[in-house]
Amino acid sequence: MYQLIASDLDGTLLNGEHMVDAYTAETLRMLEERGVQFVIATGRHYLDVMGIRDVLGIRAHLITSNGARIHSPDNQLIHAEDIPANLVKELSQAEFAAGTLLNFYLDDAWLIDQHSQYLLDMHQDSGFTYRIEDLANHNGHGVPKILYIGDHAHLLGVESKLRERFGNTLYITFSMPDCLEVMAAGVSKGHALQVVLDRLGLKREQCIAFGDGQNDLELLQTAGHPRLMSNANPRLIAALPNVVKIGSNEESAVAKHLRSAFNMTH
Repeated sequence: MYQLIASDLDGTLLNGEHMVDAYTAETLRMLEERGVQFVIATGRHYLDVMGIRDVLGIRAHLITSNGARIHSPDNQLIHAEDIPANLVKELSQAEFAAGTLLNFYLDDAWLIDQHSQYLLDMHQDSGFTYRIEDLANHNGHGVPKILYIGDHAHLLGVESKLRERFGNTLYITFSMPDCLEVMAAGVSKGHALQVVLDRLGLKREQCIAFGDGQNDLELLQTAGHPRLMSNANPRLIAALPNVVKIGSNEESAVAKHLRSAFNMTH
């Protein structure tokens, strides 16, 4: 039986309002009582995910900023990787950022170049919030993740420009259709999951993982038992044609699947 459960948040473990539902929280707490361990693997900021973990009421390793940060259940930093400062400065210029909401994650802050009610609404459970700054003139140090938010069609153009300019020197991925994310090369949820598996002395066959976004590709490839949400990104589904699909995040599909897998009463 699975010893480790790894899950993405938005579009996977969280509901359509980007919040934890009671059924899911209860399911995870019951599994923890059975000795199962957890990894939350997300593009979100560490300080944000700490608040969501508190709402879930479980101990869990936290993979945040798509793997650029890993923390233990006791909030010990296990792994950190930043985008080189010179690249951060280049990425924040209008050539790439024009027509988007530009975001930087730092260890102790979330910086943005303009107000967004949509982003405030997404972080209700944790209370985590941004600070508005002139990012085009930031010194570029201590940035694990850059996030461009905008219309998907526009972001596809930004993505192609980024890949043409930076190639494999950066990890570029979509977390949601309106969120294009950039991390240092070698960073991914999958690499981070392997770090956690090694730390816990577990094999990939002992891990079940859930995801819906393109940034979950490596996570699902690393876990021995990957599961795709029915609402998953078409690019992700195409990349993982043989992975089992479950229901959507709107219907608490992760919790339902786990209750069935562990023979729990519904």
